[in-house]
Amino acid sequence: MAALTRLFKPQFSSLLFNRSLSTLSQTNSSPPHTDDPNDGGSRSFQWVFLGSPGVGKGTYASRLSTLLGVPHIATGDLVRQELPLSPQLDEVVNQGKLVSDEIIFNLLSKRLEAGESRGESGFILDGFPRTIRQAEILDEVTEIDLVVNLKLREDVLIEKCLGRRICSECGKGFNVAAIDAKPENGLPGMSMPPLLPPQQCASKLITRADDTEPVVRERLRVYKEKSEPVEDYYRKQGKLIEFDLPGGIPESWPKLLEILNLDDYHHKKSAAA
Repeated sequence: MAALTRLFKPQFSSLLFNRSLSTLSQTNSSPPHTDDPNDGGSRSFQWVFLGSPGVGKGTYASRLSTLLGVPHIATGDLVRQELPLSPQLDEVVNQGKLVSDEIIFNLLSKRLEAGESRGESGFILDGFPRTIRQAEILDEVTEIDLVVNLKLREDVLIEKCLGRRICSECGKGFNVAAIDAKPENGLPGMSMPPLLPPQQCASKLITRADDTEPVVRERLRVYKEKSEPVEDYYRKQGKLIEFDLPGGIPESWPKLLEILNLDDYHHKKSAAA
């Protein structure tokens, strides 16, 4: 806790937007346009990505990280890096349970400290906070500007999780699932092509130990019980934006940029490059 306070407050004090969070609350959490992409990164982005396991938080947070020039910090990745060093932690993850607050804050503190030494400013948190208590502690040490809640129908979530693969050599993630979900129970149909690896990675794909159907279903159950209340926590603060993914990356990415008012920013930055 002390480490988080020391690392967050001095460095990440400025808000992303020109108007205050009270104004943001009154406008249905619709974020205004950002500054010029050539301004040298004078503003800090302090965002959180929420959503069920497998919804694509890492995919879209990583893309925004590159676009905005701020670090993408995925607590799930931090935990998995520790698994070879901790059999007990490995057991917790492989059962689909939540890792303790103490471990999460310790790993996050170390990651922030490393970023501070590299001169990082701002962040996009992915997979944290996962409980009301974590959200309350985060509010004690910093000001979150915006929370993006990604949503996807559960049958597609499960299929996506079971299709995930990782290259054992380069560490990049892929997905072999070809999703063609039919409309049902008022839910729209959805099609997502597989995200296949290049030839050099094809023979080196592995499956995460926790990407089995029983574990995926348990993780979704735990998310509903422990993490869905976090959505309401930020909704009451007027910081939550809900985004129903309409399909794969080609369909979803432009629409996400649009609701974040980053579509013009993206075009300007691409032109400047």
